[in-house]
Amino acid sequence: MGSPDSELSILITGDPEIAQLNRQYRHREGPTNVLAFPMHEGDCSGINPELLGDVVISAETTAREGKELGFSFKQRFDFLLVHGILHLFGYDHETGDDAAVEMDRKTEELYKMIKDINI
Repeated sequence: MGSPDSELSILITGDPEIAQLNRQYRHREGPTNVLAFPMHEGDCSGINPELLGDVVISAETTAREGKELGFSFKQRFDFLLVHGILHLFGYDHETGDDAAVEMDRKTEELYKMIKDINI
């Protein structure tokens, strides 16, 4: 993504905590699979340009969705991590159909690059 010196934090949590964050920051009820909090937006955006932000992933939702979709936990987690990181770079599938298609394309492209890496 052209940001080799950038940093991000990743929080792996459960459904209750991500549901609380979803309600607090997105005003939506219930758990979600991934939330992203970019640091390049808002009042503090200029403090550290190398800090991308935070990605929060629910392990419970990841496991449930992986099972429903026929993926392992790792496959689903990796996909959601890429998705969350793209949000930190400004991709947003909720702004329209073209944006959703572009984000899906980029998510698939990056996921294919990392899917066989054992971390």
